[in-house]
Amino acid sequence: MPVRIVFRCEFCDARPDADTQLSLEHQLKAELFGEYLDAPPSNWLTWTGRGLFGPARYACAEHRGDLTAYLRTHYSSVGPHPWKKGPYLRHPPPRSRPDSSLTRAVTPRSGKSY
Repeated sequence: MPVRIVFRCEFCDARPDADTQLSLEHQLKAELFGEYLDAPPSNWLTWTGRGLFGPARYACAEHRGDLTAYLRTHYSSVGPHPWKKGPYLRHPPPRSRPDSSLTRAVTPRSGKSY
């Protein structure tokens, strides 16, 4: 079943344009914890959150400062992550792929992989 992910600004409910939507979708794959990410071309800001840093949050270009202020107010006692200054990462670092020989070694004969 096809699914469409809807991103909205935390402060004004604005939705990103098509290119920024693709950038935000790409960021969902990132295995990051408490990081800011830029989403070009419309200059949206993503807070990856997770764990003690709460859910992922998104802000349009107009409300980037509001998002960082909110996060610093609510999560600054948890760790230094909300205080990071820009420039922020544009794209998450690539995920490491498992070595194919190791993958074959841990794959049971039934064909199921873990």
